[in-house]
Amino acid sequence: MGIYLNPGNKSFWEAVRSRIYVDKTNLIACTNQMINTDEKYVCVSRPRRFGKSMTLAMLAAYYSAGCDSAELFHGRKIESHETFQEHLNQYDVIYLNMQRFLIRAKKMNVTDYLENVVKAELYKVYGDLLPERETSLVSVLEQLYDNGDKQFIFLIDEWDCVMRERQESEELQRQYLDFLRDLLKDQPYVALAYVTGILPVKKYGQHSALNMFREYSMTDQKDLEEYTGFTQDEVRALCGQYGMDFAEIGSWYDGYMFQHFQHIYNPRSVVEAMRCQKFSNYWTSTETYEALKIYMDMDFDGLRSDIVQMLGGGRVKVNTRSFQNDMRTFKTKDDILTLLVHLGYLAYDAAMQEAFVPNKEIIEEFENAMSVGGWTNIMNVLTASEQLLKDTLDGNAGCVAEGLDRTHMEVASILTYNDENSQSLADALSDKDLCALIGLAYYSARRDYRLIREFPAGKGFADVVFLPLPHTAKPALVVELKYDKSADTAIRQIRDRQYTQALEGYTGEILLVGISYDKDNPNKLHSCAIEKVME
Repeated sequence: MGIYLNPGNKSFWEAVRSRIYVDKTNLIACTNQMINTDEKYVCVSRPRRFGKSMTLAMLAAYYSAGCDSAELFHGRKIESHETFQEHLNQYDVIYLNMQRFLIRAKKMNVTDYLENVVKAELYKVYGDLLPERETSLVSVLEQLYDNGDKQFIFLIDEWDCVMRERQESEELQRQYLDFLRDLLKDQPYVALAYVTGILPVKKYGQHSALNMFREYSMTDQKDLEEYTGFTQDEVRALCGQYGMDFAEIGSWYDGYMFQHFQHIYNPRSVVEAMRCQKFSNYWTSTETYEALKIYMDMDFDGLRSDIVQMLGGGRVKVNTRSFQNDMRTFKTKDDILTLLVHLGYLAYDAAMQEAFVPNKEIIEEFENAMSVGGWTNIMNVLTASEQLLKDTLDGNAGCVAEGLDRTHMEVASILTYNDENSQSLADALSDKDLCALIGLAYYSARRDYRLIREFPAGKGFADVVFLPLPHTAKPALVVELKYDKSADTAIRQIRDRQYTQALEGYTGEILLVGISYDKDNPNKLHSCAIEKVME
């Protein structure tokens, strides 16, 4: 076993011996079907903390020749699959961590350094098949295929680190992409190439060197959805094992969704919560909020409005197709939002083509980024939200109306930034804007509640529903918004359309909150009525 050639199974051995290990070995059944087919080029891009390196350790343990991994996979899901024995430890694996090469190369060209160290291992093991000293890694691999029918499985971690960490060096990026294309594309010695990173590989300006790869990204994981993070069933099992509240885990770490798996959880954060027996933001342990703030502060029309909408619990339409898959070529706000999806700060609903903030952990990251300047109005609203929630729970409708007026004055200008035809901020606000205002105004409620907009209820849809988490013992809130009609009218609609009947399984106090928005009264835009019922 070597460092780069057939690295063996020690990393996977350590993973399965860990206190918390979730079996994702059925992914191997997928990769087995791709070997020596047109689908053998696979790029899986996910955010940090989503298990990319562990997946590569598993694949290395399974495929690497020269070691016996049968015992490691005994009892795992893949063991019962028909292809398990056929491919177990049957391939020469070349494992490349590009982050390490970038660090170690120092002043040397990163690909030159990579070629030198990998060639040295290949000569050490297969020198008898290489009568001549080849000058390039590709030439060595071609000779091994011609002389010994040798095929390789390439596992490349952090493939995109050159693009992320050398953003200013376009020449280095082009040279690196050309190297990967020459190394992998249409080469008979490639049995499988499985590369991982944060960014997809599709395009870098006009330079589409790696177009042979099939991409599995946070906008579309295709048939690998189940292996992107932890599924709902996997998290429920962990909660039972470690005595953690499943609903609370969901509010903190759920929210990433795909076509078939609607609930994908951040695996690193779930594991840390189980280990520490504490719900917290574990995102900051590996990345700082400054990275998010850089993109939030970029000057694209409508970007701030979209962020406010999402922080208020809403969704925004995003065109992900214009994104150039790098971290510096931004032409529209959609490019920024798409990057935030790939970085894990936003989730994406491909069916609706909408982005949204997935959970509490990410909400805290946005709050941290806003707290260091440039978002003063929004931070004022978030700070005041605690008192607004208290006034609501106390039934103090007058104070609630005043608090909503203050929220309106703080953020309405952001939401209506591009409405040149409106006579006033009040004229420009849409139903979507009002729901965003409500979501922001009750921002602190997310500690104890799950916010649902356009909640299917009774004979229609309630505008906003706040469902209490099981441990909180707080009342549910059903909120109805009305333009130019009384708050009492909103309460009557909640009753007449039987919105509370939709809270199936909920037993406890429910507060009906009617909010009126009067655009013709700039001194008092909102009025409020609150009623208490029991289910």
